[in-house]
Amino acid sequence: MSWILLFFAGLFEIGWAIGLKYTDGFSKLVPTVLTVASMIVSLTLLGLALKVLPVGTAYAVWTGIGTVGTALLGIWLLGEPATAIRLACIALIVCGIMGLKFAA
Repeated sequence: MSWILLFFAGLFEIGWAIGLKYTDGFSKLVPTVLTVASMIVSLTLLGLALKVLPVGTAYAVWTGIGTVGTALLGIWLLGEPATAIRLACIALIVCGIMGLKFAA
């Protein structure tokens, strides 16, 4: 159950990271409210997962999910470059996340 909570915490981290782009410096109300809500949900779920999982592993996986998801959505939604080296580095992060999951 803790891994599921951590997975969703990572998804909400992606939500607030991408949401920050749409807040326009926190000047747009709806994106700002949704971004702050995503932050709260993400941190709450991370905190619940930390009741069982080691902090180093959970934090690395949480940030890894957020990093990979944010980078991919940046490519897809925001037109950021999708170079081979960038995609290879994203794949390395995914390998690291999987390694931490299997080692835990």
